[in-house]
Amino acid sequence: MSNAVTGQALAKALLNPASVALVGISNNTEKTAARPLQFLRRAGFEGTIYNVNPAREQVQGEQAYPSLSALPEVPDHAFILTNTEQAIAAVEECGALGIPVATILAGGFSETGSAGVQREKRLKDIASKSGVRLLGPSSIGLVNVHQNLTLTANAAFGEPGLPKGGIFCASHSGSLIGALTSRGRSRGIGFNTLVSVGSECDLSVGEICESTLDDPTITGYLLFLETSRNAEALKRFAIAAAARGKPVVAYKLGRSEAAAELAVSHTGALAGEDSVTDALLRDCGIARVDTFEGLLESLPLLAKTPRRKSGDPRPRVGVVTTTGGGAAMAVDQLGIRGIDIVPPSEVTQKKLQAAGIDGGSGRILDLTLAGTQYDVMKSALDTYCQAEEFDLVLAVVGSSARNHPNLAVKPVIDSVNQKKPLACFIVPEAPEALVLLTEEGVPNFRTPESCGDVIASALNRREPNPELKTATGNWPSNPRPIDEAAAYELFAEIGLPHADYIVVDVNEPIPKLTFDYPVVAKILSSEISHKTDIGGVVLPIHNEEELGKAINLIRHNVEKNLPGEKVERVLVQRMEKSVGEALIGIKRDKDVGPIVMVAAGGIYTELYQDRSLRLAPVNFDTAMEMIGEVKALEALKGFRGRTRGDIKAIAEAIVKLSQLAVSESHGIMEAEINPLMVMEDGKGALAVDALVTVSA
Repeated sequence: MSNAVTGQALAKALLNPASVALVGISNNTEKTAARPLQFLRRAGFEGTIYNVNPAREQVQGEQAYPSLSALPEVPDHAFILTNTEQAIAAVEECGALGIPVATILAGGFSETGSAGVQREKRLKDIASKSGVRLLGPSSIGLVNVHQNLTLTANAAFGEPGLPKGGIFCASHSGSLIGALTSRGRSRGIGFNTLVSVGSECDLSVGEICESTLDDPTITGYLLFLETSRNAEALKRFAIAAAARGKPVVAYKLGRSEAAAELAVSHTGALAGEDSVTDALLRDCGIARVDTFEGLLESLPLLAKTPRRKSGDPRPRVGVVTTTGGGAAMAVDQLGIRGIDIVPPSEVTQKKLQAAGIDGGSGRILDLTLAGTQYDVMKSALDTYCQAEEFDLVLAVVGSSARNHPNLAVKPVIDSVNQKKPLACFIVPEAPEALVLLTEEGVPNFRTPESCGDVIASALNRREPNPELKTATGNWPSNPRPIDEAAAYELFAEIGLPHADYIVVDVNEPIPKLTFDYPVVAKILSSEISHKTDIGGVVLPIHNEEELGKAINLIRHNVEKNLPGEKVERVLVQRMEKSVGEALIGIKRDKDVGPIVMVAAGGIYTELYQDRSLRLAPVNFDTAMEMIGEVKALEALKGFRGRTRGDIKAIAEAIVKLSQLAVSESHGIMEAEINPLMVMEDGKGALAVDALVTVSA
């Protein structure tokens, strides 16, 4: 694709073309394929529009051409509105003519099974050979509000007068861009550009967004995601967006199994494990919201809220309210998301008293009786916004927002540009008050759920992991397991400690051990991962006689449970006394690349799903944060008088294993230490079992 457009040239052809061709445009204005011409004319698009319909000389009263080849010039962008097979032929013609970009409306590709997968492969081959860039398939089109380019078949854009703004929206779902604009219209929220990316057979969310980063009219990005594919492009975009101070927020389907199944059927893309997606977005510095309304409401607050740094305490919010019940709803939603609502300090209380405000020392400053007075609310907000104990201030406004919207929100509007971010939750249904706040740049929320969702996402957002740029290798696809002894040799290379062991040939006399009993004996085979399930582990063993019996028992058990399997070697390992166990692992995810995980060790790890994930590699501070996110590992911090474990040693092991995940020389596909035996504080941690898979 040496002649394929990229970067700003891509953005120009895709989002701001001087000429467009509507391939397969219908004369029947009731049909979906007729809409783009209607919408473009209604919006006042100033570029040239070429209608292509081989069956008609005129379409909707305008000249039509029989083919793309018959056009008087090569258009910048072709919107292909035909059925599936005709779409493939149209893409071929685009490639032959040198049309830079084509958008494909039709489905019937990878989401329809093996035949569809082959059709999509044909599209990719055409694009690769000819250089034409493809948006879709299953893309309902795009809209550039500032350029009056309504190049879409989405019925939602039949309504004129979409407000202009700075938001760029990229969505796997075409219908959702219409839903966002209709909701935004009622809130006074304007958009810059909206793109339905469809199945991303070529152009992805990340590459499209990256191409627009230097557009000064774009202030932030909303992403509606159904899959984590093309993660490398998303990483590049997110890192570059953070460097430019442009916030990015995402809503990702697939939190539940049912939603993941819907995402598969809708786009033909497997929605990956949600915790992996969470790690991807977090490490890219992309805020993630759980509510659709929160997605729409989030960017103003993200633009005003500093990113968290490693070692920062839990986020703290101060609440000023004119309605106790309304504030309680917001506090509940913040609390369940791990955000602390803290009372004013003594210094802040004295300042409030000096201003004639007696709010007490509780966590909520309740001005219900006096809050409708401008001076009281303004003074309270000014004091809170200067207080050191708050990371963010939330103003909660009650029924006056509906009856007297201007008066109710004026103190909030007049307090917004201060030391700490200020946001506002409007309790009643008060659309006029919400629009006023939006017009003045005040982050505002219509429901307590979206209020808690967005504030938590903003306060927990981090800088992108600076190591992400190095985590881009792709290993061959033929995984090969190695045995436990080989795994320990690999760990020794990176300085990751393991328990002492020797390898015993079962057909030879047992050698003298170089370490003390008791020991454990395990079958040593790269083909057997769950050794305990087949009787391949015996413990504890206290002397050489018991060791000989254990080896014979392992041979008997394995040959009984796995007919034809011969035991040739046994790994004998010193048993270690520890104060606890952890599991650490790395994996090359098919969508996002290398990830690292820490969890509670032992046999119940999969049952409890108590774990923390990040993209690999990670540094020591991040590893410590990961440990803090695993509830079961709290016991190793001296919980209720228990002996403290060596938490730092766990973190060091996580760091070393994460670096192995991105080592091109080792080609690790997956590695797991379960358990990592955690010794007393200051005495380290040892790997005592390991599974490793490498690329063949």
